[in-house]
Amino acid sequence: MAERKPRWKAAAEFVLNPRFLLCFGLGWLITNGWAYILLGVGGALGIRWMIAVASAYMAFLWFPFTPEKLVTIFLAIALLRLLFPRDRKTLTRLKLLRRSARRKFEEEKARWRAWREGRKK
Repeated sequence: MAERKPRWKAAAEFVLNPRFLLCFGLGWLITNGWAYILLGVGGALGIRWMIAVASAYMAFLWFPFTPEKLVTIFLAIALLRLLFPRDRKTLTRLKLLRRSARRKFEEEKARWRAWREGRKK
């Protein structure tokens, strides 16, 4: 458990960074926020098509296969790189997290291949 603490701390520092939170908020507004705004404006002004479009989109988000959360995170990272290109600390943290995730993925892939090869014999 002691080896996971630095990884969790690094991830928390990346996610709780004010610049990333700003970019995540903008990404959320692009992917979801517009529907909540549309629903509020449509409800306040009594515009039925706004309510219908916003409700349909929000209902779609409840399906388990919607990639909305992944799209929001990827969009937030892209906005972070675009809006704050000189933020070396956050971008370095992102690069380290990506390397760590890639290394873990390769380890799991190697374990899976070894297991599959062992079953063939």
